[in-house]
Amino acid sequence: MPKILVIRFSSIGDIVLTSPVIRCLKEQVKDAEIHFLTKQSFSPIFAENPHVDKVFGIQKKLAEVLPLLKKEGYDYIVDLHHNIRTKQVIWALNVPSKSFPKLNFKKWLLVQLKINAMPVLHIVDRYFKATQFFNINNDLKGLDFFIPAKDEVKTSELPSNFSKGYIAIVIGAQHFTKRMPNYKIIALCKSLPLPAVLIGGKEDLLNGKTIESELGNSVYNACGKYNLFQSASIIKQSKLVISHDTGMMHIAAAFNKKIISIWGNTVPEFGMYPYMPQHSKNNFVAEVKNLSCRPCSKIGKTSCPKGHFKCMNDIDLDEIGKAILKFEQSF
Repeated sequence: MPKILVIRFSSIGDIVLTSPVIRCLKEQVKDAEIHFLTKQSFSPIFAENPHVDKVFGIQKKLAEVLPLLKKEGYDYIVDLHHNIRTKQVIWALNVPSKSFPKLNFKKWLLVQLKINAMPVLHIVDRYFKATQFFNINNDLKGLDFFIPAKDEVKTSELPSNFSKGYIAIVIGAQHFTKRMPNYKIIALCKSLPLPAVLIGGKEDLLNGKTIESELGNSVYNACGKYNLFQSASIIKQSKLVISHDTGMMHIAAAFNKKIISIWGNTVPEFGMYPYMPQHSKNNFVAEVKNLSCRPCSKIGKTSCPKGHFKCMNDIDLDEIGKAILKFEQSF
């Protein structure tokens, strides 16, 4: 019975993107025991995942878990983070390991010189390069995200005018340059065919209030009111999801939702767009193409380096409206 340690320390979206690898290892490697190493704050993501047998979480240092990992006697390590910290684990455990092509130089070329040498390949497919020990195949079933029963939200908890359906809008993002300004979100909401639930954390509460105050009862500000799983439940039950390049976008993809993904300083060419191999038409990408300063970062920035923030200010809401109309036909 091979015992396999999979490593991905952060963050929510990146961890959700590892789920096809975990599932295929568990289902295709006979009698495999799958353990996962991550940051403690992300370990609850695996609470209901039937493909993971054990989770180790670190608060600050690897030293917290290395003695426990050594006792497990792993046969293989699947490294899906590929950084100095994962190398420390590999050196300490001294077992066969594989990683994936991180393509940092090609990302650098795209960010710094605007030379696109990135392969037309989703990061999930690159993750599978780390499973070459096992001769497994991507089952193309997409992403997994499991919601505990206690965190399923009843839509009856939402305002009564949401009972016939709603659109979930993820208004937050980890970095300023990955988030549309409030005035754009307000203008977008005014054109929606259904009421909107605003999804975000406590840090998005004030922005949610600003948007809600302009739109009245056609918007419900859920920012900061629900935990990760509860927010995922609201997304799961929505008719459509509008999201920035965030972890919640990937959670929406795990439910094969119709998604309008909005891109600012980052670009889909990095290979982290919504992964729905059997439902690829469910994703509409909204972005400002041919902008000479974009992408300005592979992650995000606290402000626009140029000061104009055209990558978000110039997002074409009419194009998004057309995409919504197309999706609306199947609501």
